[in-house]
Amino acid sequence: MVYYDIVDSPVGALLLAVDGAGAAVRVAFLGTGGHEQVVGDLGETTPSLEHTSDVRRQLTEYFAGRRRSFALRLAPVGTPFQRRVWDEVRRIPYGQVSSYADLAARLGLRNGERAVGQANAANPLPILVPCHRVVGSHGELTGFGGGLEAKAFLLRLEKAPVPAAQLSLPLEEG
Repeated sequence: MVYYDIVDSPVGALLLAVDGAGAAVRVAFLGTGGHEQVVGDLGETTPSLEHTSDVRRQLTEYFAGRRRSFALRLAPVGTPFQRRVWDEVRRIPYGQVSSYADLAARLGLRNGERAVGQANAANPLPILVPCHRVVGSHGELTGFGGGLEAKAFLLRLEKAPVPAAQLSLPLEEG
């Protein structure tokens, strides 16, 4: 059984999902769309404020600037390679960024930037696994499931060292 909740956040509506053991399995940006497709992809689900309360509380603290890391059990579904990339992404400290090339090098992948980018794009736990901290080689903001505006917002929140022009993207209300 997967338990889920939908919460409002500064980057829009988020679907939070945890498994029966309480481990986070999905954070999804809903934008202006509904949650039915995301929920349908999770298998057997039921809404539950109780089961998702830890994830909700810690994300609220993060958005309020009171949390720099998450103390949650995570159970992202992915290939062994994807999980390796996500583990490395989790090592990027709050307020810092890393390039795809740097991540590839740390993983011992020569010319592996594209593979790292694809694994990052498949991250089922954005924000918790901080893929927003991964940028292009020159600090440029590139793909993010929640949109570049949300990525810019998260990096501004963390006061990350990214060129100001990149962080000036407004977060659209929606």
